[in-house]
Amino acid sequence: MTKAQPSPLVEVKDFSMKFGKTTVIDSLNFEIMKGETFGLLGSNGSGKTTTIRALLGIYKPTEGKLYIENKAYTVDSDVTLGYLPEERGLYRNESVLDVMIYFGTLKRMRPNEAKEWSLNYLKRVGLFDKANVKIDKLSGGQQQKVQLGVTIMNHPKLLILDEPTKGFDPVNRRLLMDIIEERQADGATVVLVTHHMEEVEKLCDRLILLKDGSAAAYGTVEQVRAAHNNKSLDDIFVDVYGHHALQGGEQHV
Repeated sequence: MTKAQPSPLVEVKDFSMKFGKTTVIDSLNFEIMKGETFGLLGSNGSGKTTTIRALLGIYKPTEGKLYIENKAYTVDSDVTLGYLPEERGLYRNESVLDVMIYFGTLKRMRPNEAKEWSLNYLKRVGLFDKANVKIDKLSGGQQQKVQLGVTIMNHPKLLILDEPTKGFDPVNRRLLMDIIEERQADGATVVLVTHHMEEVEKLCDRLILLKDGSAAAYGTVEQVRAAHNNKSLDDIFVDVYGHHALQGGEQHV
């Protein structure tokens, strides 16, 4: 019996985005298959953030369509979505546990269910002793762990993770990568935005590399490497952008 091919969960069709006279995205097309981990890559200003915001309905595309399970995304969609932005968005003057329970109830979890899940997660990531500490007393990396927990706590079908391991040491990066792998093993589709190419090579089934709002590379990791003389993804990134891209500023487009 022939194995059924996975169907797309996300479809981006002829997507263009202009701000005034500036074209940020130019006729972009790609698909993200159900159950895969997909790398959304590119230098700062390449169009990654714009694509995510259009996918989530924050921006209205100038042209084209962006679909999640064959329709435009809405907050009451059948597809539960977890989005981890690069910028932290937690209530800094509240305790870790109170923040997590609050977000859990927003995700339609019962308070006791959210509390139990949160305590188990905090134990897993080494923050159990910080449960009653205010968010603003945590380090940046600790806050990122809490924010990841908030993102995954209702077991979303689609996870969009923007630089989830930014600022982590190798031990904590390994821990967070393990958690991402577990979510995929549980059936989640993961969109990973990262500048760490070793994370892409380890976690991603396929990827798209954006430059100036267009696809400079698209396909499986093996296909992209084969198209560039089997170079590493780090070297391919440098070939596409040049060494100056590695020194770029924080421009979110």
